Parts: sequence; structure tokens; C-alpha cells
Amino acid sequence: MKINRSDILLVAATAPIFIFFTLPIAYLISVSFKTKDDVLSGHFLPTSPTLDNWPAAFEAACLSGFIANSVAVSLLAGALTLLLTLPAAYAVLRLGIGGKWLGDLTLSSYMAPPIVALIPLFYLLKATGLLNTHAGLVMLYGFANIPVAFWLLTPFLRRMPLEIEQAAAVDGAGPFRILVHIVVPIIVPGIVATLIIVSVLAYNEFLFASAFTFSDETRTLPVGISLFQGDRLVNFGQMAAASLAGIAPVYLVALFLQRYLVAGLAHGGLK
Repeated sequence: MKINRSDILLVAATAPIFIFFTLPIAYLISVSFKTKDDVLSGHFLPTSPTLDNWPAAFEAACLSGFIANSVAVSLLAGALTLLLTLPAAYAVLRLGIGGKWLGDLTLSSYMAPPIVALIPLFYLLKATGLLNTHAGLVMLYGFANIPVAFWLLTPFLRRMPLEIEQAAAVDGAGPFRILVHIVVPIIVPGIVATLIIVSVLAYNEFLFASAFTFSDETRTLPVGISLFQGDRLVNFGQMAAASLAGIAPVYLVALFLQRYLVAGLAHGGLK
């Protein structure tokens, strides 16, 4: 097989990117099989590989429960975000509700540091009885990711052929029926891509989850992993095993749904 100069340049250009994204995962895998002395030695590969960190990570904390909490909360929050954002984005773009500035105002609210909303949200969840509950986190993440979902869905809605909607309107279909029966089936790749992204954002969120959950029954994975850090000693081996177990669901979802994710983000969802 003949290798030309363009292939060599392509490999040279992509190799740093590949190393940048895979090296942390490779190091995490290596640490998960190291003893405490191996971790302190600083070597990349374990000198005496051990499997003890994996069962110990699940015994030291309710790791499976934390992962289940994160998966349930992130999926429900992603569904809530789409349920709220899709009709809102359609109303703003197609029906002109809110004017052209409403979209910009929606995104500007996402620019504020989340820490500024911590105390008001704490008292709001406490007053509504949603503090330390899954429902509280679902509602919080569902509303917080609306600006992201709005701007992810906007290109798909703008690329929708307006003639299709106008033809449906001539046949007597209202805006809600047009959205559900015509727009949604056409932009399915965009909806799936948006659902994946906002769900992953909710899955990885740490600040609000650490402040608003206080028991193993409600804690999510990022908060659970932080519990491996003791007062004087951090068990890096168990923490690495817990981290790998925690990112596995995200990688599996990305692997099985990458067709929708790539096609949706790249082509705007037009069939």
C-alpha cells in the first residue's frame, strides 16, 4: 500500500489530538491497577498490577447506587429540557413570540457562574420540599440546560423547509400539530443529539449535586467519587476504578448513538 504525503500530514496533525484525549483515560486505567506504593512512585505502568481496587471501590461506597442515580437524573432532566425547549424554540423562531432578542437573553443567563445561584436555589428547594431529592435535581438540571438545548435546536429548526409547514397550515394543521407530526420526525437526529449533550451535562454536574444532596440514596456519581478523598490520604487506586466505572455509561451511550450525534450535529437533521 502506497502512503502519500497527505496521509502522513493527516496522521501528524491528528496524533496530538488523539494522545490528548486518550492519555488521561489510559493513565486512569493504569492507576486503577496500581497499589498505593505504585501510585506514589509516579510510574506510568503498575510494577505490581492488582485487581483489589475494583471490588474495594464498590465496597467502600455505594458506587452502583451513585451511578444509577446519575443515569436516572440525567435522562429525566434531559427529557424535561427537551419537553420545555422544543416548543419554546419553535415558538420563538417560527411564530416570532418574544422577538429576536429572546434567544440572546436565554443564552446570556447561561453565562453567569453557577455559584451565584447556589444560595437562592438552596432555599427554593428547601421551601418546596425538593431538597435532597431526585425530583429536585431533575427540575434543576432540566431548567438549567434550556439555553444549551435552545441553541442546539435552533439550527435544525431554521433549516426546516418552510414550504412543508406552510402546506400543512393550508390543510388546517395548527402550530402544535405541525410541530409534533411534521417538524419533530424530520429533526429527530438533532433532538437525539441535543438529548445526549444535555444529559451528559447533567450527568457530569458536581456543584449543585454536592450542595443539594446529603444521603447515599440521592447522591450522584461525581459527589460519590469525591467521597473517596479522605482527610489525610486520597485512595487514588479506588478513585480511578470508581471514575472508570462512572464514565462507562457515558462512553457506551456515545458509542451506540454516535451515528445520531455526528449526523445530527454535522448535517442539521435534514432528510
